Amino acid sequence: MTGGAAIRSDNRELIERFLSAMAAERGAARNTILAYRRDLEQAAEVVGDLATAEKRAFERLTSALSEAAPATVARKISAVRQFCDFLREEGIREDDPSTALRAPTPARNLPKILSVGQVDRLLERAEEEATGDEPRKVRQLLFVELLYGSGLRASEMVGLPLAAVPRDAPFLTVTGKGGQTRLVPISGRARIALSRWLLLRKVQSRYLFPSRATHISRIRLYQIIKELAGRAGLPMEKVSPHVLRHAFATHLLEGGADLRVLQTLLGHADIATTQIYTHLDAARLVELVNQRHPLAKRDG
Repeated sequence: MTGGAAIRSDNRELIERFLSAMAAERGAARNTILAYRRDLEQAAEVVGDLATAEKRAFERLTSALSEAAPATVARKISAVRQFCDFLREEGIREDDPSTALRAPTPARNLPKILSVGQVDRLLERAEEEATGDEPRKVRQLLFVELLYGSGLRASEMVGLPLAAVPRDAPFLTVTGKGGQTRLVPISGRARIALSRWLLLRKVQSRYLFPSRATHISRIRLYQIIKELAGRAGLPMEKVSPHVLRHAFATHLLEGGADLRVLQTLLGHADIATTQIYTHLDAARLVELVNQRHPLAKRDG
């Protein structure tokens, strides 16, 4: 979507004010700010003056986005709607022309799922390979333990500073999306692997998982996990750091964890994001109701 029209300077100033407010008030991440700037500048190319354009002009934006992927359209429309809300809050507009925009309803795909047995096979293989003191293999074991045992995002884990590791407390201090910090519990198994890694880690760096430049990359982490999955006899296309995070959430929920607790552990700002994990099968739901509901005791 590139209309090629010049963007008014006052529109650019309004966009920058809006983005500054997002960064200050909501803690929006840098990548989010960059994406919203592109989205709003592209919208201005199609609509014209965002501060004065009528609904008819915003309808053209829907047409201009017709060939984009549903998720992309939804993000761009969300950016425009939030910007229009900002204009109203600032007293620049009285109406909301973004109501003319028609957002698609993208299908929300369930994440790929690993069974407990499959995760056990992955862990067993990682433990077997880490029986010696080869640093890369001990680090690999710690990767799996933290991804599955603590539900870390790949980006959170590779960028962990050494200062995030406590001396005694069973927690890591993790900085997630939007710069939000949370405490993440680590299991006894992960603490043992972590202690082993700290003894073998020789590079002087402020990162827990250093590389020559800064820290290990997400791409390299994906390669390590997929290659381990292949050696464990699991389909490589089904296993990734993200899938292990999904397994952490799914298996906790199946074990009876509260959805709000899971939201906190995963670092989700919105409970709706966490609700994707409520894909338990009907038999499991019936079993939970029969075991946990007060009427089950009376029936007993």
